[in-house]
Amino acid sequence: MTSRKKSSAVSGPRFAVRHSKIHGNGVFALVDIRKGERIIEYKGKHRTWVDASADYPEAPKGEPEHTFLFSLDDDMVIDGNIDGNSARWINHSCAPNCEAVDDKGRIFIEAIRHIKPGQELNYDYNLQFEERYTAAVKKRFPCWCGNKTCRGTLLGPKERK
Repeated sequence: MTSRKKSSAVSGPRFAVRHSKIHGNGVFALVDIRKGERIIEYKGKHRTWVDASADYPEAPKGEPEHTFLFSLDDDMVIDGNIDGNSARWINHSCAPNCEAVDDKGRIFIEAIRHIKPGQELNYDYNLQFEERYTAAVKKRFPCWCGNKTCRGTLLGPKERK
């Protein structure tokens, strides 16, 4: 008689995409997700910023920007609109429960605290631009997370050089 060890892996779906109160679609936990757990890889076509920018012109004046581009560096992005997966629907939050982790050029979303079933997954997009963060620039990238600590924009603090 052989004995089988119980697997600690979760079988079945761990998250689902559905309507979000934050913005459009969101990704929601279906099971408990532990702090430090790798949840999903951000997938899509790797493209240059130049090529991707040509496909996604700036939004009309007064409209917020919206793309599924995940910046890898100053030259390359992952375009979640092309061969992407559910990770592209993970919304921004100024008080996130996940973070994006670069593992040799692959981006994974990992839990930075315990996430209960029903909670929306989110991470701080921390968008960075060379240009000055004027009120008009911030308006192009509004945050709707609703947290007490909301900074009102998807733009992250300017990085010191």
